[in-house]
Amino acid sequence: MSTPRFEDLGGMVVVVTGGSQGQGEAEARLFAEAGARVFIADVADESGEGVAAEIGASYCHVDVSNATAWRDLMVKVMDAHGRLDVLVNNAAVHWFRSIEEETVEDFDRLMGVNLRGTFLGIKAALAPMRASNGGSIINIASIAGLRGFPLHASYGASKWAIRGLTKTAAAELGPSGIRVNVVLPGTIDSPMAWGGRPMPAGISFDHLPLGRVGAADEVAHVVAFLASNASAYITGSEITVDGGATLGITARRQR
Repeated sequence: MSTPRFEDLGGMVVVVTGGSQGQGEAEARLFAEAGARVFIADVADESGEGVAAEIGASYCHVDVSNATAWRDLMVKVMDAHGRLDVLVNNAAVHWFRSIEEETVEDFDRLMGVNLRGTFLGIKAALAPMRASNGGSIINIASIAGLRGFPLHASYGASKWAIRGLTKTAAAELGPSGIRVNVVLPGTIDSPMAWGGRPMPAGISFDHLPLGRVGAADEVAHVVAFLASNASAYITGSEITVDGGATLGITARRQR
């Protein structure tokens, strides 16, 4: 897939959380290819440092559930470039587990990364973005935040909450020139979707209108659009990237 020429991304300062693999890595690569100055924030140091070195980005070890880690990250970004233009709250954890089997400890851990991490990222970006006369925050949710899916109690709850947080943040931060939007991917071929393993052979997506699994690059392109001035009048919006999964229909494939 060719890289879109978002010319106004050149020189932007961008933070991507969870950028060491999967969708976050695809987002970081696309921003770097478009000329942005990218900071990858993650806890997977080896893979994160490798991606950063390959694309010419900076890597920072950041536990997104920790407010101090966010403050330290913003200090590094401002010391290096004096501005922050884009924040992609992509970091997340995911597992399949029933409500009956879920533990309070793991529920809190997931919420800490997925929801508190997004909240802390928005909060940390406020002062740097205001100093830059605005910016764009893109939160990554999921279609599990649009519909109820079995075995997704914790994950789904976090993604429903991110949608609400996005709406409130957009309403509050708009007067400061800060846009806040949310992207909701469906099934994307990434390590998170398959528990850190390659996509199993033989899975069919014929039930989807587009009839296939999504690629991480396809999410990254939407994120880049929301970061760019091409979306300058878009805030508080939800963009679903799911091949039609949430249309509520079963496709009949043409043979």
